[in-house]
Amino acid sequence: MKKWVIIGICMLIVSALVWGSIYLSRTAQYRRIISEITIPSIDLSTISDGVYEGSFDAIMVAAEVNVQIEDHRITDIVLVSHKNDRGAPAVVIIGKIVDMQSLNVDTISGATNSSKVILKAIENALESALEEVHESTNP
Repeated sequence: MKKWVIIGICMLIVSALVWGSIYLSRTAQYRRIISEITIPSIDLSTISDGVYEGSFDAIMVAAEVNVQIEDHRITDIVLVSHKNDRGAPAVVIIGKIVDMQSLNVDTISGATNSSKVILKAIENALESALEEVHESTNP
């Protein structure tokens, strides 16, 4: 009986070490991805009317958006999904982007990483719109 208890404890310790190392590796990857996010300015005057999908996944935080453009203005941004830990307050950044008509907005304090991921998803949607324009002018 004592032997099985020792084996069980050893298995728990090994499992904890494996899980811990996986978690630490994912956390390091997540921090690297977040630190490398840059958001360039995008010229809305070159984007045609339409709804454009964009997403960004930073392992622990992810977002998927639909961005609606009308008359070269962002008229609506729908947050289709937002995987976050404590980053739910970052959702208000969407209103700031629509109001400012720019991705050059301040991140939300306390939800900085989620703010960056949402911004990157919106940028990716607008970049896909620019790619469509480029493809239609250069067949």
